[in-house]
This record gives sequence, structure tokens and C-alpha cells, in this order.
Amino acid sequence: VQLQAFGGGLAQAGDSLRLSCAASGRTFSTYAMYWFRQAPGKEREFVAAVSELGGRIRYVDSVKDRFTISRDNVKNMVYLQMNSLKPEDAAVYYCAAAGVLYSGTFDSRRDMAYWGKGTLVTVSS
Repeated sequence: VQLQAFGGGLAQAGDSLRLSCAASGRTFSTYAMYWFRQAPGKEREFVAAVSELGGRIRYVDSVKDRFTISRDNVKNMVYLQMNSLKPEDAAVYYCAAAGVLYSGTFDSRRDMAYWGKGTLVTVSS
């Protein structure tokens, strides 16, 4: 599976952006999909995840009620709708795929099977 994230850009606080991640390959629907982000000088952080068929979703607490992850297994796409953006949301956002939707802690370096290149989100105050 090859992944490519896009849709980042410059936003003002309070604005919305929608990130997209395009996946290649016929096995997209067998992977749980994740969004991570990494701000300058910070560790990569889990943001959101959706199970293989979309029935289960997880968010980091800081984006709950603002961000929505979704997927389209026909189009091989996963999305991250980001509303009410805050300056602290600024980061490079990455999509990734794993064989399962982890319900507890996990190691993104070890447990993600595929990574896409990131897309930069900048939020001005």
C-alpha cells in the first residue's frame, strides 16, 4: 500500500481544513487507517484512527469534537476534517496504515505497516 497525504495549507485559528490520504493497492479495506502529526521539535503524535470498515474510530483527546476521520473504501481514501483549528494544531500530518485498529497504547514506529509523506498544516493566531 502506498499512501499520499495532501490538503494541508495555511489556515487561521478557527478555520477548517480537510486532509486527504490517497491509497494505492487493492487491499486498502483490510487496513485500519491512522493520522499522526509532528510539530517542530516535538514527538510524532497520534491524532485519529478508523477501523478497516469504518465502524470504530479513535481520537486523541485534544482533537475530539473538532476533528473527524472518515474513509471511503471504494475510492481508497481516508480523510481528516479539521474544524476550529488552533495554533497548536500546526504540524506536518501523516497518514499511516496498520493491520488493526489499536484500542490501547501502541508504538507507531513498530506497529504501522505503511506511511505516507506528510502534508503541512500551518495555523496562524
